[in-house]
Amino acid sequence: MNDDVEMIHNQRTKKLKTLRLPELSDHWDDYLQMAAKKQMSLGKMLTHIIDEEYIAKQEKAFKYRMNRARIPEKLEIETYPFGKQPKLNQKMIMALYDPLEYMSAKRNIIWLGPTGCGKTGLATSFLIQAIRQGYSGRYILFADLINQLYQSVADHSEQKVLKRYQAYDCLLIDEIGYIEVEAAEVGLFFTLMQKRHKTKPTLITSNLGFSEWGDFLKNDHLTAALIDRLTENSHVLNMKGCSSLRPKLKTNT
Repeated sequence: MNDDVEMIHNQRTKKLKTLRLPELSDHWDDYLQMAAKKQMSLGKMLTHIIDEEYIAKQEKAFKYRMNRARIPEKLEIETYPFGKQPKLNQKMIMALYDPLEYMSAKRNIIWLGPTGCGKTGLATSFLIQAIRQGYSGRYILFADLINQLYQSVADHSEQKVLKRYQAYDCLLIDEIGYIEVEAAEVGLFFTLMQKRHKTKPTLITSNLGFSEWGDFLKNDHLTAALIDRLTENSHVLNMKGCSSLRPKLKTNT
């Protein structure tokens, strides 16, 4: 590459980076070779370049949203073993999943069932589906959320924490019911759910039925109000009759 060609190349690369067109910068020569080989018109080549840039930007944005969501295990709906859960209504679940009905209607989805039956996997797949379609999302264990609410009371940052979790387009709160909650945190959790009520969907999993929530929330009045808020505009998927998908441990006899 002579000095003039190298200078033109460097200037073009700099301009394309400034314009934030990384695909065009990285594949400039490839595009020219492809256009010549396939005898593409200028319009067709430009359309192809625009499509490639769009796909690259969409994928980059998706990865960014996924990183922000902090999902521990990225489970997709295609990997869920519906065949092992004959009591689960696959058709109904896919009718919620495919059209993204829970996002457009701002409906909560609550999965109730025993440990290991796949509640988290299904809820995660719904969260990823929303993120893939351009929504912001966040996964958090109920225990971790309660801990953050507890800390916020100590340092008087309650409104900041509530605002953060209210802002997500889709929030997944996993494993409600594994820890007991103090009065202050119950109140803040109720406030968060009230703020998201009918404005943004919340995905929830719990190994306990609603009748048992009072045992760990330890406030009958707020428990009743919370369940009322959560279920008013929601789909409740009862998986109590489903079996565990976890491999059984072999015992020596």
